[in-house]
Amino acid sequence: MPDMSASASLAMTHLVTLAELDEDKVTPGVLGFVVFAVMALAVWGLMRSMSRHMNKVDFKEAPDPEAEPSGRAEPRKG
Repeated sequence: MPDMSASASLAMTHLVTLAELDEDKVTPGVLGFVVFAVMALAVWGLMRSMSRHMNKVDFKEAPDPEAEPSGRAEPRKG
């Protein structure tokens, strides 16, 4: 078990040194830009695909085959 506590303390020392970074010098960098650009392209592609699918949908409702031809429905009794 002493080996596990040594690795845990080593991990904590690495986390403490990461926490001491100067916030004014930390930037997202190239990786942040690439991730953002990929996400933006994915959203654009999904929106384009959704637009194509929505244009294929016919929103006109088919007439009810059980309805009267005059369009007036009588209330049901019972």
